[in-house]
Amino acid sequence: MLMQEEAGRLNEQYRFRLDSRWPDCPLYHRGTDIPDIAECARLARDKNSHRGVGLRSALRVLEAHSVNQAFLEEIGCLGQLTYLALEYPVTAVDLAPLAALSELSVLKIDSPRNITDFTPLLALPKLETLFIENARHMADIEWLRPLAPQLKVLGIEGSLYTAQSIPSLAPLAAFDLDALFLTGTRLGDQSLAPLQAMQGLKFLGTALNAPRAEFDALHAALPHLLCDWFRPEMWTNFKDPRPAKT
Repeated sequence: MLMQEEAGRLNEQYRFRLDSRWPDCPLYHRGTDIPDIAECARLARDKNSHRGVGLRSALRVLEAHSVNQAFLEEIGCLGQLTYLALEYPVTAVDLAPLAALSELSVLKIDSPRNITDFTPLLALPKLETLFIENARHMADIEWLRPLAPQLKVLGIEGSLYTAQSIPSLAPLAAFDLDALFLTGTRLGDQSLAPLQAMQGLKFLGTALNAPRAEFDALHAALPHLLCDWFRPEMWTNFKDPRPAKT
């Protein structure tokens, strides 16, 4: 029970939920309604209602809803942002405007349905926490390799109804993460071996995407790591996942 409670605490800690860290962050429906001195805001776009947000240079924390390309272009002008959540749906087609956010340390992108190139995120020098959910056109995670020296928390996750396919975790072998989230994912090679070298990894939140033997081997390599699938009782009603179709 204590292990479950600790896992729950770490899950909350590393997910950087805006409603728990900044519970009083106000919601706006027009960019021009955000006060010039505001440091935290939620903004829900309706047609062109986002216009003006790019002039709110004091913003450090922003949760943006229904982000199209024009909205993203304005977000790219907010050079003081340290936290940015692009919430469902994200219809922008190019992440290039985000490359200008030199202070950004936390980035969350929910369902980027049109994004095919995620490499603009490699230009973010202070990025430490990255969550990407339900990325329709992300074929693999090879593009993440250059972020190995700086990322501490990573989430590559599927949605409630669609699993995120990841061919292999091999691109993460050189990372030294504190937490990794793989909820709603399907591993092509069903191997957790690339994680065994992450001596600093404290929390793994994952779908059942590998055989029990893989979880046992990871537990043996990282006995301090918290993961629900390390608990024998979790397997009572579960079997090893089926191998990916070739």
